[in-house]
Amino acid sequence: MLGEQEAREAIVAAGRRLYERRILASIEGNMSIRLDGDRILATPSGINKGFMSAGDLVVTDLDGNPEGGGRPSSEMLMHLAIYRQRDDLRAIVHAHPTVATGYAVAGRNLPAAVLAEIVTTLGCIPIARYGTPSTDELAAAVVGPIRNYDALLLANHGALTAGGSMEQAEERMYQLEHFAEVSLVAELLGGPKAFSIEEVERLSVLREKAGGRPVPPACYPVDTNEETITLTKDELIALVADAVRTLR
Repeated sequence: MLGEQEAREAIVAAGRRLYERRILASIEGNMSIRLDGDRILATPSGINKGFMSAGDLVVTDLDGNPEGGGRPSSEMLMHLAIYRQRDDLRAIVHAHPTVATGYAVAGRNLPAAVLAEIVTTLGCIPIARYGTPSTDELAAAVVGPIRNYDALLLANHGALTAGGSMEQAEERMYQLEHFAEVSLVAELLGGPKAFSIEEVERLSVLREKAGGRPVPPACYPVDTNEETITLTKDELIALVADAVRTLR
């Protein structure tokens, strides 16, 4: 576990890198690290994350009460909700990377089970439902999916990654944005091609050997081997009419 000064330096360094790589712009986004006990170190509200100093960061408890003054990020409620759900998470990055945020704004899921590196590290990346920023509504929106995933799109908002360290949470944000870029190119080239269920199972074994959890069921492709029944329009109308008569 990092000491407080080391954690401050880690967040400042990550903020500069994220800003330089255009994952963060202006004063948007926020980061945090879980310190000892119930103390959380977070970026302050209203500051460009590329130009912070270690002294700018704010320490709060798990209820969001700051130590010694300072105003933590307006998204602190979301960070705290995540830490309460996952004891294994030590750091969180929230940002608005261009392509990933484009998917979130369009309400488009990133494709599941199409890139081996994503399946073995992140599993897949779902969209958390929209919640008004800086409110309990947004915090509640991420609580469900964060139980099973380390990276999320936030509907009409941006993206979030979490990890066992700030470096891991930061790297996952780069992974997420790179995957979004690859997915967009794949769509332009005719659409991504999903792995078979058997291949995802093999990748899940690799993920577990590396210390990860099994790939969540929602990351698996739809089984295309199931029997498909095709009906004509007239046959469908007759089937529905017969069902209605039965219900009467």
